[in-house]
Amino acid sequence: MEVKMESSWKNALSDLFDKPYFSQITTHLKAEKALKTTIYPSGGLIFNAFTLTPYNKVKVIILGQDPYHNPHQAMGLSFSVPDGIKPPPSLMNIFKELHKDIGMAIPSSGNLSAWAKQGVLLLNAVLTVRANEPASHAKIGWTKFTDDIIVKLSNEKKGLVFILWGNFAQEKFKLIDSSKHKILKAAHPSPFSAYNGFFGCKHFSATNEYLVKNNTDPIDWAI
Repeated sequence: MEVKMESSWKNALSDLFDKPYFSQITTHLKAEKALKTTIYPSGGLIFNAFTLTPYNKVKVIILGQDPYHNPHQAMGLSFSVPDGIKPPPSLMNIFKELHKDIGMAIPSSGNLSAWAKQGVLLLNAVLTVRANEPASHAKIGWTKFTDDIIVKLSNEKKGLVFILWGNFAQEKFKLIDSSKHKILKAAHPSPFSAYNGFFGCKHFSATNEYLVKNNTDPIDWAI
């Protein structure tokens, strides 16, 4: 598999591309494509999070689970959808919390590329999915790859903000050195859980307060 990502990430992750799990991922995706299986996101966008947020620019990590599995939604950024696509319910709840937290107007676009370009790594734990089959690639090796990325970020950097929404993301807590980084945890923004602690979490203002305290430019959350 051709890995299309920004050069600083390619250098940082070069040892991971040689791991057996990465070969397993590549073999699995090639086999499914040979069967004409529809996979999201498209090949050029699988590593989009790494393309838009260079390794040396990462300030914040928002961890998602796997890509959207419906047509035209997945774009390689957790929670984000392309311009012209209706924001899914979880993303709408993120926007509602932003409005309550910092007064940001709720945008019509669900494209979060502007965040990514400021240093918000919108990382899904699993980077691909079969069309209409959520979590269908959850066990092909991606989680080992992204776990290693989280560990690398934790070990090699300091002063990052890790935003963990929901039980799945919060399981990654153990991979992060909390003495070096800020970890924010809350319920998932899904309509099924947002009222159990996501609404009112104020993670966006808390992120910027921490960044400023650590002499880092805050994130402009406006889309």
